Amino acid sequence: MIHPSLDVLVTKVDSKYTLVVLAAKRARELMDGDAALVDCKSNKQVTIALEEVSQDQISYERTKTGIK
Repeated sequence: MIHPSLDVLVTKVDSKYTLVVLAAKRARELMDGDAALVDCKSNKQVTIALEEVSQDQISYERTKTGIK
């Protein structure tokens, strides 16, 4: 089973597409050297990013040009 679950993650954002973009952008930041905001057992950046979304550690702003 995937942790955190997709059902929980989708409740944190307005759509599953927003979740994908948000996680991808955060994973890129982690790969570029940003520190993780949560303790996570995984070393995978996407998993860490999803855990951060799950724990409300990152936020987003929807703009006309995309998600910030």
